[in-house]
Amino acid sequence: MLTVLIADDEPHVIDLVRATLEDERVRVIAAEDAASALLVAASVQPDLLLLDVGLPDRSGLEVCVELRRDPGRAAMKIVMLTAAAQDADVRRGFAAGADQYLTKPFSPVRLLSLVESLLPSAAGWRTT
Repeated sequence: MLTVLIADDEPHVIDLVRATLEDERVRVIAAEDAASALLVAASVQPDLLLLDVGLPDRSGLEVCVELRRDPGRAAMKIVMLTAAAQDADVRRGFAAGADQYLTKPFSPVRLLSLVESLLPSAAGWRTT
């Protein structure tokens, strides 16, 4: 089973990610702030983290840097999920260690495509 952690303080974004990705093969876990996201990432070790830049207690960029410094989380894919869409914002996301950058608002189709590109084992998971 694939595990996706969404760290976002906007309930409608969490709901959209859950509705788009969750089924019997994908578990979606939500964290509403950076501290919770770090705790969940340590205990659950998700395959993918969708990480908002603008979390209420700390920048998602800082969380990304911290997670990338931990060799135990090297395999986890991280996608910055944010409304910050300027080129400089995207560069900061990749510099922090993100694998991809997805801007809000996003389409469910784009999210599915991104998950499948980052997690090859997810390819075709929605077809059965």
